[in-house]
Amino acid sequence: METSAEIAEAAGSTNPDVGLRAVAALRMLTERLEILQVDNARRLGWSWQDIAVRLGVTKQTVHRKHGKRAGRPG
Repeated sequence: METSAEIAEAAGSTNPDVGLRAVAALRMLTERLEILQVDNARRLGWSWQDIAVRLGVTKQTVHRKHGKRAGRPG
């Protein structure tokens, strides 16, 4: 498995096969990090609105995406 730095570097490759694979890997990493941090924020009592502001999305968007998994009301 490549490191995040290696993946980020590969995303700038002039070889589309390398670059596009790296973009897909970064997308998966970003998704995992978002889940981790949303769960952390909810455990600490953050509101959906607070999380949404930090992610640059609406409260509805973040709640729809993470609400069932996070399992906290509000």
